[in-house]
Amino acid sequence: MVLLDGKALSDKIKKQVKVDVEELQQTREITPGLAVILVGNDPASATYVKMKSKSCSDAGIYSVVHEMPATISQDSILKTIDMMNQNPNIDGILVQLPLPSHVDTTVILEAIDPKKDVDGFHPFNVGRVRAGLDGFIPATPYGVMELLKEYDIDVKGKDVCVVGASNIVGKPLATLMLNANATVDICHIFTKDLKAHTSKADIVCVGTGVVGLIKEDMIKEGAIVIDIGINRLSDGKIVGDVDFDKVAPKCSYITPVPGGVGPMTIAMLLVNTIKSAKMRQN
Repeated sequence: MVLLDGKALSDKIKKQVKVDVEELQQTREITPGLAVILVGNDPASATYVKMKSKSCSDAGIYSVVHEMPATISQDSILKTIDMMNQNPNIDGILVQLPLPSHVDTTVILEAIDPKKDVDGFHPFNVGRVRAGLDGFIPATPYGVMELLKEYDIDVKGKDVCVVGASNIVGKPLATLMLNANATVDICHIFTKDLKAHTSKADIVCVGTGVVGLIKEDMIKEGAIVIDIGINRLSDGKIVGDVDFDKVAPKCSYITPVPGGVGPMTIAMLLVNTIKSAKMRQN
């Protein structure tokens, strides 16, 4: 069993991002810029935004966080997005999800200029990625694919089961797997017999937010397991969606939580921001 070390790969990618930033500054006098909108005071969201800001700072990327109260109007958020769309020094715009219930998430995401949609959630980029065209790929699925690539794991011809069908992780990950010529099975909350799907898969990717959802008897010998879940237990411990201690011995490769997919998300967000900056003058 081999652990897929997302922390090590993330550090490697961030070092390359820093090199890319310095090159942009020296050759084109451009400093990549990332703007984040944080609505409300959700502790997990606030912590994640701080991690993004620190990673930007370490890489030399200019970053700004627009913190807004949970009661802010949708129109006020839209005005801020429009301001950032017009700002030539901002290459990436992302809205930290989830948003308060009175805000229409779809309207907010569609308001972002697709050329600055480094989260890859705008329908324009969703469609381009689905069609196998160049576009911004959502950071977490992008990170999963890069992690597999780092360990020379070719998904072509593999049976892949994606558990969880969110627009942020499950659906785009299934698209990337399909584009890479895997045979893809997507499961979700209404799937009748989850074990029937996961037990025959060569690669199982799970991101549901359900602690211990994937048990030992749901995985075949030698399977590759990608745990995208991040759950905090009452004692403060961070765990994934896989019963790691019992599942890991059956796997050929598995991601730990923490230290697996998590660090890759921010790394790929930085990669997308650099990509946008390189496109700025075009």
